[in-house]
Amino acid sequence: MAAAFFVSAQDQPHPARTRAILLAHPEIRDLIGRNPWTAAIMLGVAGLQSVLAALMGRLGLHAWWAALLLAYGVGAFANHCLYVVIHDATHKLIFKSRTANNLVAIIGDLPNLIPGAIGFSICHLAHHAKQGDHSADADLAGHWEARLIGNRWYGKALWLLIFPLFQLTRPGRLKGVASVINGWSLASLTACAAFDVVMVHFFGWNAIVYLAASMLFSIGLHPLGSRWIQEHFTLNPGQETGSYYGMLNRLALNVGYHNEHHDFPSVPWNRLPAIREMAPEFYNTLKPAASWFRLWLTFITNPSYSLYSRVLRSAPGS
Repeated sequence: MAAAFFVSAQDQPHPARTRAILLAHPEIRDLIGRNPWTAAIMLGVAGLQSVLAALMGRLGLHAWWAALLLAYGVGAFANHCLYVVIHDATHKLIFKSRTANNLVAIIGDLPNLIPGAIGFSICHLAHHAKQGDHSADADLAGHWEARLIGNRWYGKALWLLIFPLFQLTRPGRLKGVASVINGWSLASLTACAAFDVVMVHFFGWNAIVYLAASMLFSIGLHPLGSRWIQEHFTLNPGQETGSYYGMLNRLALNVGYHNEHHDFPSVPWNRLPAIREMAPEFYNTLKPAASWFRLWLTFITNPSYSLYSRVLRSAPGS
């Protein structure tokens, strides 16, 4: 197991590739814009999760096993989709107004039970601007986190299972990044608390079991959880961002197109495949993840992978 991140003195690859692509294919600028229909998708998926949670709640807490099974097979995909909606709202790819995008993110975050949308939006924009800078990029694990988890399969499986808890520890180390506590995050906290109380009061605790399991599976110990591995984990420091082009993108709003997104963060999810189609010479030379499921198993079982399997910029701010 590596005892440290891969260190690079070079700038992140995306700005230079963006400039090169626009020189070769200026028509890609036409893809930049917004997709307000994403808000309708959010309402439909959040509504579906609420209905399924209510049904699980009506079964009673003794049916916790049914809630877990449904969460793994259905709820994880629904909550994962909502995370992608929150992501696009972060980049103002749904509406022009920051207020409208924040409202979409807050509503879409309700089935996740824990208010994370606003904090994510702050940290994620810093991740784009300062990719690989340990003092600004919350996508990188803390050193204590990487040492604690190590490279053993059970450590990495546990890390995936409770990944949201580790994420909560990261903003505290960031410098030059806005506080994740503001008026919007307090509004999100209030909305989530009200939603949780309503679900418990009217439908019972098994509704919460279903939603909590859906949230944990959607970003953790589930093949969907390997999306976090696919994006920036690597055993080849020459390629620090990876994409996935498989069929699960249909359920995940093309979130697998991660190189394309980092190169053109102003392009909404439904147009990301067009970037690769219009500029194939820039993307076909990059190695994608062939399967989220296979990558998930490889990450857990291959001792070469650890939380240090990331590129760290040696010059913060580069």
